[in-house]
Amino acid sequence: MYAVIRTGGKQYRVAENDVIRVEKLVGAAGEQVEFGEVLMLGNGADSDVGAPLVDGARVMATILDQARGPKIVVFKKKRRKNYRRTRGHRQDVTVLRVTDILPAGAKPTAKPAKAKDAPKKVDGAKPAAKAEEAPKKAARAAAKARPAKAAPDKPAKAKLAPVRAKDAPKKAAKAPAKAKPAAKKPAAAKKPATAKTISKKASTSARKSATTKASATAKGPAKKGKGGAKEKK
Repeated sequence: MYAVIRTGGKQYRVAENDVIRVEKLVGAAGEQVEFGEVLMLGNGADSDVGAPLVDGARVMATILDQARGPKIVVFKKKRRKNYRRTRGHRQDVTVLRVTDILPAGAKPTAKPAKAKDAPKKVDGAKPAAKAEEAPKKAARAAAKARPAKAAPDKPAKAKLAPVRAKDAPKKAAKAPAKAKPAAKKPAAAKKPATAKTISKKASTSARKSATTKASATAKGPAKKGKGGAKEKK
């Protein structure tokens, strides 16, 4: 017997014990899934086609795995626009095994898989656990009860104190030396002017006056000569 079912917008032709990959369905591995959209049932030469579905027909399947399909590459390009885009994609799929194909009114033969029962509590389990924890607690208590590390003796610091006390007077003695202001040198007294310097100044001033007079006299006659020459012309 075979059936045509619809799921995820696609149609699948299935038979008992077939393993198919469909669009992702909600559920964990081992759970039962029921498909109510049966489009057709076939058994040898006989077939029952729905309009659009076969009334009461169902297909039962078990989830084997939640996987992903093969990778595809999506590439887009626009020429003369320097536009290129590459994207990859993997579709989520669910792997199923078909267990039963049920016409209208039929009951499933395979029992749905049940979740694994939680392990039952065994009497005496708690006392055993407590017995195992007892030595650990005793070890922790012993570690806390250990005496703390003895603090190092402090005579060394006491010995250093007198040494520092000895150095203190030296530092105090050096401090005033730094505090002393530097002695300023007395300004040198101006030497009184002598007769030689006075005579030198007088001679320089006389020379300057003589040169100015000579230049003035030299310029006067030259101008007259020039003027006389022009008059003669």
